[in-house]
Amino acid sequence: MKPVVIIGTDHAGYRLKERLKRWLTALGYEVLDFGTTSNRDMDYPDVVIPVAEAVAAAKGAAVGIVLGGSGNGEAMAANKVRGIRAALCYDAQTAKLARAHNDANILALGARTMTRNAALSQRIVHLFLTTSFTKEARHARRLKKIAAYEAR
Repeated sequence: MKPVVIIGTDHAGYRLKERLKRWLTALGYEVLDFGTTSNRDMDYPDVVIPVAEAVAAAKGAAVGIVLGGSGNGEAMAANKVRGIRAALCYDAQTAKLARAHNDANILALGARTMTRNAALSQRIVHLFLTTSFTKEARHARRLKKIAAYEAR
């Protein structure tokens, strides 16, 4: 079963979000769009934090994709939500490792670095969505330490 994909962006990622949304829907994913609905200036925390809260509430039944100009602020905002492990990915290797080693549940993308290369953004998203956490003891141990700190 394919996970639900919860997606959101600020104005800088609007066009890429729309392209990815159409592509993911065509692949059979259920896509929940948290906005924004245009390329008018807006503040990314207003969209990213609700995406992260929804992913956390889904308890593994959904993953998120957040977009912005660089993706950095989006990853930072998403990571403020308990239970979120957002990873800024800029190539196939970082996407694969984010899932396999870190069990990332939100992918952050920089639209300004991806807009000229739609195939790269699709490859990154595909790897993020299809790579499973390895569950190796060393990676699980590290995630438990993050969760323990987060719970304090």
